[in-house]
Amino acid sequence: MDPWVDIVGYFGSFLSAITFFPQVYKAWRTKSVGDLSLTMILIVFTSTIVWIVYGVAKNIGPVILCNAIMSALVACLIYFKFTFKS
Repeated sequence: MDPWVDIVGYFGSFLSAITFFPQVYKAWRTKSVGDLSLTMILIVFTSTIVWIVYGVAKNIGPVILCNAIMSALVACLIYFKFTFKS
């Protein structure tokens, strides 16, 4: 495969993965997650796990990377949802 295609894939994957970082940072800083839907968070978390399994099965690095980062960030939100008082 063309190395530039891999670079673009990993860069796009990284950008997609960090979409939850501002929310995690804000929740951590304010200790407030009352406006976050637990249902949405659980659906996103489940989705990332399914994508990781797919990425591993197909050996697709950008899919694995993106969803591993996203699952870690969403796991933080789940933890905050149960830890912080709304």
